[in-house]
Amino acid sequence: MTTPEKAKGSQWERDVAKVFNELGYPQVERRYGAGNTVDKGDLNGFAHAIIIECKNLKTINLASIMDETAVERANAKADVGIAVIKRRNKPARLGYAVVTLEEMVYLLKQAGY
Repeated sequence: MTTPEKAKGSQWERDVAKVFNELGYPQVERRYGAGNTVDKGDLNGFAHAIIIECKNLKTINLASIMDETAVERANAKADVGIAVIKRRNKPARLGYAVVTLEEMVYLLKQAGY
């Protein structure tokens, strides 16, 4: 049986994947890994270098979220871990996308800036 918190988290993952799909990334989908002991993020469909961790929490503890994202990034051997955090009473498109400064610089360099 699923808890209300788990259901909200799963819905948030679907909502975030849908935004990626609508914005030109049709290959992005929820990662299904029930029973997997090595978490590698919540969404599939990106280049190997990126993982996405989705969070829908009543209280945002950014340090904890970013620590978890870093672990999942390491598990996936990815270059960048992005936490996508739900903003209360806002649509998914207005969620927060959080990276470390080091990862942001990496992304800027990869984009040619």
